[in-house]
Amino acid sequence: MTSSPTRRGLLYGGVAVAAAAAGLGGAWWREQRSMPAGETLDPAFWAQRFDRPEGGELLFASLRGKPLLLNFWATWCPPCVEEMPMIDRFFRDHGGNGWQVVGLAIDQPSAVRKFLQKTPVAYPIGLAGLQGTELVKSLGNTGGGLPFTLVLGASGTVAARKMGKLEPADLDAWRRELVHG
Repeated sequence: MTSSPTRRGLLYGGVAVAAAAAGLGGAWWREQRSMPAGETLDPAFWAQRFDRPEGGELLFASLRGKPLLLNFWATWCPPCVEEMPMIDRFFRDHGGNGWQVVGLAIDQPSAVRKFLQKTPVAYPIGLAGLQGTELVKSLGNTGGGLPFTLVLGASGTVAARKMGKLEPADLDAWRRELVHG
């Protein structure tokens, strides 16, 4: 009778593995379907506005017509903070070549202001707060994790999206694909 618990354990283990695989497959399928490359964002996306840490508003409508790298981040997210200097360099190097870069902070405004005093960036930052979590989900990041980057072509079509820390190769590939130079 010792083989019965072993068989039962193997059966339960097999069912657990199958369920996990189905769950991961379903999540991958939803992620791939939710925001295909080439999809054009609706007018509601471009109608959004966010307060800026230094005052004033960041109007998405003013960002239309040029390639846009939109990076969602938070001060409490180590990979977000690590990639910011690289994103800032990209903006400084390629802003004159038609690129726009925007960071949307999913964080408390006071924490963002304090962080940016110590670690300033040249690209515009918007304060998305909890609204930012819903926005990243609507843009295809169903888990709402950070950092999350969305790249839009000049026509407003989705060119790329990346969940996780950016690498220089990501920025270089997008630059070559969307703006030659």
